[in-house]
Amino acid sequence: MPSVRARRSVLAVPGSNPRMIEKSRGLAVDAVLLDLEDAVTPSAKVAARSAVADAVTAGGWAAATVAVRVNDLSTAYTYRDVIEVVETAGPAVDVIVLPKVQCPEQVAWLDLLLSQIERTMGFPEGEIGIEAMVESALGLSQALAIAQASPRVEALVFGPGDYAADLGMRSPFVGAPPFEGAFDVALQTLRIAATAAGVQAVDGPWQQVHDLDGLRGKAARSAALGLDGTWVIHPSQVAVAEEVFTPAQDAYDHAELVLDALTFHGSAEGGSRGAAMLGEQMVDEASRKLALSVAVKGRAAGLTRTSTFTA
Repeated sequence: MPSVRARRSVLAVPGSNPRMIEKSRGLAVDAVLLDLEDAVTPSAKVAARSAVADAVTAGGWAAATVAVRVNDLSTAYTYRDVIEVVETAGPAVDVIVLPKVQCPEQVAWLDLLLSQIERTMGFPEGEIGIEAMVESALGLSQALAIAQASPRVEALVFGPGDYAADLGMRSPFVGAPPFEGAFDVALQTLRIAATAAGVQAVDGPWQQVHDLDGLRGKAARSAALGLDGTWVIHPSQVAVAEEVFTPAQDAYDHAELVLDALTFHGSAEGGSRGAAMLGEQMVDEASRKLALSVAVKGRAAGLTRTSTFTA
């Protein structure tokens, strides 16, 4: 069963930049992603493996989740990325991110390789999660199968730059939609597949580092479509991402009250009713599903209740 890790903000850090790696170590983001793929030039990729493995092994991360993005399977780097990082860093690696996933067989390959490494090294088997990046028309068309390809899969991640390039979309810079809502269909498709598979859906980065209003607008649109969080590429973007993808306190409190009310009224003591009143609102099974969605996100974000249900 995939872990429910908060992914409101996933800070991507180049694996070839020791200064940025050390700076990211103390940042209390939901997840830090040490990147061996796009942020690392071919001449630096082999050295970056060791640097990332050593950084993960050293520990001391403020982030709740430590992830490593390996290179995609069209390259010659992928298998050595996985083997060297996981054999060195072991259970300190929470998640391996596989980019440019085109089909479920690629996820199954990573699952098998991780299992072989875990058995060989004596690590607990199955604890390292997988995030699959969907960055093409072919990948999006198989998003559900990709999400269901392994019990390790925890999230689907949208890659806007490569997706735009694959479709020939007119975009003046990577990661920025050519018009508002250009990626809505892709993001909604990703969300539908993730929901059907019981995993999370995460948006890709906003490349204009200092345009925080642009990030806020993009993140708000993604959140409205049901996504759980977004990648960020600079510490200044973290607060915006976490604010947008965290339920408001009153919404979280109300969601928990709805769940409490339905639990009580559905019990023998409460009359075994499937529908009940919560103040002026009638709540039922549909209300429970909506409330649970908000409550799970609030709990993962570390919110605490400020209200108590009374029958």
